[in-house]
Amino acid sequence: MDIESYGAHYEAQTTVNAPPELVFEYLDDFEQLGAHMTRSSWMMAGSKMTYEFDDGRGRRLGSHVRLLGSLLGLKLEIDEQVIDRVPARGKAWQTVGNPHMLVLAQYRMGFSLQASPGGCRVTARIDYSLLRKGFSRFLGLVAGGAYARWCVRKVLDQAAAHFGSATEVAVRVQASNRS
Repeated sequence: MDIESYGAHYEAQTTVNAPPELVFEYLDDFEQLGAHMTRSSWMMAGSKMTYEFDDGRGRRLGSHVRLLGSLLGLKLEIDEQVIDRVPARGKAWQTVGNPHMLVLAQYRMGFSLQASPGGCRVTARIDYSLLRKGFSRFLGLVAGGAYARWCVRKVLDQAAAHFGSATEVAVRVQASNRS
């Protein structure tokens, strides 16, 4: 799927004090990458999610990672599949099947790494679509962009907290009329 299929795109970059190989090893682990999802937070309305992994643990092409939880009494269930993975360069995953989410319908997330003086530039991104009906559509319109930005920022924050330094380089937001 491309940006037109998803409807909206957000990405941001930061520079961390480590080579791409070390940054990839750290971010390749969904338990590190998505640690923010397993802790109670205001963005999750005080809720948290748990991970379930296949035997690839999200570290192989085609590997599945499931997120389970509830938010405001509603069951959440997301199945993600790793669709691109090149050590020291980047990784991407997307929702598959019919995820049960409150704000977004589908998404594709990922990160890319590029060596830079003194470290590594990390670019995190999300392409997403909003739910089309009912109250969830309204919630998506109100909070979908903020949630997508939060997800991207958390990837960058995890890397910066672990390796040090967080010099933001650029932010890009793009949306089509189809979201």
